Amino acid sequence: MINSKSDSYAAAGVDITAGYKAVELMKKHVARTMLSGRKEDLGGFGGLFPLDLSGIKNPVLVSGTDGVGTKLKIAFLMDKHDTVGIDCVAMCVNDVICCGAKPLLFLDYIACGKNIPERIADIVGGVAEGCVQSGSELVGGETAEMPGFYPEDEYDLAGFSVGIVDKEKIINVNEQKEGDVIIALPSSGVHSNGFSLVRKVFDVEDKVLKQKYDCLDGKSLGEVLLTPTKIYVKPVLALLEEVRVKGISHITGGGFYENIPRSIREGYGAFIEKESVRILPIFNLIEKTGNIPERDMFNTYNMGVGMSITVDKNDADKALGILKEHGENAYVIGEIKKSEEKIKIC
Repeated sequence: MINSKSDSYAAAGVDITAGYKAVELMKKHVARTMLSGRKEDLGGFGGLFPLDLSGIKNPVLVSGTDGVGTKLKIAFLMDKHDTVGIDCVAMCVNDVICCGAKPLLFLDYIACGKNIPERIADIVGGVAEGCVQSGSELVGGETAEMPGFYPEDEYDLAGFSVGIVDKEKIINVNEQKEGDVIIALPSSGVHSNGFSLVRKVFDVEDKVLKQKYDCLDGKSLGEVLLTPTKIYVKPVLALLEEVRVKGISHITGGGFYENIPRSIREGYGAFIEKESVRILPIFNLIEKTGNIPERDMFNTYNMGVGMSITVDKNDADKALGILKEHGENAYVIGEIKKSEEKIKIC
């Protein structure tokens, strides 16, 4: 048992005993993520992870880091903190899988104005759920109490993922050719991007977030906005086992116009059929309420497509079948053509 206490530090606004309590409360969540057989070792100076390289000839580590962004403002107003951790994990592991890598481990970082152990445990509970969904282990993290820097009821949340891929299996966009098919994986909503614009459009406050909309199936605005980012790791890994994938794009901030071109080879372009995109009602509501031009919507939000995957047209049906077997209602939204324009939505 740790016998550590500082009245002077507490008088300055930092309660180190609250940190110890938070660690105890989060242990049950962390335990859910342990897959490698390691023992729970929270409280150490480094997160340990035994690396299994069996079946991998040339291992390459792939890392990704991100945060939740201003979506946290919605969580503060809703006083709901058990889902933003899923967003944090998703933003990292969904990037890692774009290289064809399997996420292995995750670490989080929480900075707060006041360490409220139960709240911290809720946040970490969400992180743990994201790790379970992605097959990652939560090997450690850090909670920093920073009075005077953050308001007492606010915090920031970021994370770091490490994955692994055999060098010969890294996604190679240079294999793309004309006629290759672009498949959409539906998003769960706004995910974790564009919330500065969301907050401006709706002039977000507690009362506004509680308002319910028929177009959102009777749900409140806050409930829909806090829907966690979808994690695509398991269905994509299943697809990679059976189909040669030629490109994957995680559609985050910057929407279609910024993200899809990152997965397209030089001299080619992604031609997206706008009518094929299954736009979610929340995006129609944002566009209408804020009088946002359609191009800006596609250049800011995922519009209902959280990830795009490029495969040979002869593999399209097989790919769709595999994805649907793993819970993804995937569908075709476009094709690859020779073009100096990296993306065209028409």
